[in-house]
Amino acid sequence: MDVSEAIRTRRTHKAYRPEPVDRQTLDELLELARWAPNHHLTNPWRFRVMGPQSLAKLKEAAGPEAAAKLDRAPTLVIVTTTRMGDPIQDEEDLLATGVAAYIVLLAAHARGLVGYWRTPGILRTAEGRAAVDIPDDERFVALLHLGHPRQEKEPPEREPAGHYVTYLP
Repeated sequence: MDVSEAIRTRRTHKAYRPEPVDRQTLDELLELARWAPNHHLTNPWRFRVMGPQSLAKLKEAAGPEAAAKLDRAPTLVIVTTTRMGDPIQDEEDLLATGVAAYIVLLAAHARGLVGYWRTPGILRTAEGRAAVDIPDDERFVALLHLGHPRQEKEPPEREPAGHYVTYLP
């Protein structure tokens, strides 16, 4: 699959088969993430692959209603970025971490897997952060749901480039 095809055909999926993504594939996806561009090569991203104990802790912190959404995918990856205390560097690192997370989603798609980028509120709370050991010097970016697809999804309509691109003189 070439890059253009991967970008155009990747979809958000919320229905997965029950088997988790195997460790070797996860290692490959997370290794690719390190190639995201980042100013000064700070490598600010941090990935936490959740196991059953950490998932149980997070679900308990989330409460019954929010916990149900955490059961959608068999593999969950928490993405955070480091904070250095310099507002400009922290902003650059946040954006680089977003790119790294998207690389994981694209690479998963290229391997026949599907994903879903979520930002559940529980991971912005002290209780949620404590449940999955996110230290104070890291900022939560995403909770990636990964797995094998249960269905195909059609692409949504997109605005043509002329709606959001301006060529300056």
